Amino acid sequence: MSSAASSTAAAPRQGGFHRFWRALKQLFLEVAGALFAFLGILWLSAALRSWTRDLSYWLIAAAVAFALVFFFFALSSFRRARKL
Repeated sequence: MSSAASSTAAAPRQGGFHRFWRALKQLFLEVAGALFAFLGILWLSAALRSWTRDLSYWLIAAAVAFALVFFFFALSSFRRARKL
């Protein structure tokens, strides 16, 4: 038996449920990423409103920091969905 035939024979076949579960996980990660991106946009909007109303700088910095964290979560969720 050749090495190419043995490597294909060793790989298990993925059933329909496994493919469905993988697609469901990918969809969940993409939806979560979109929600995180939306929340990041909302935090940036709050930072812009704080900036135009001359509020404390720490409030603006906190809003920008939260926005960056949410954008990081969105990016990592999309990257993880891509790897599946």
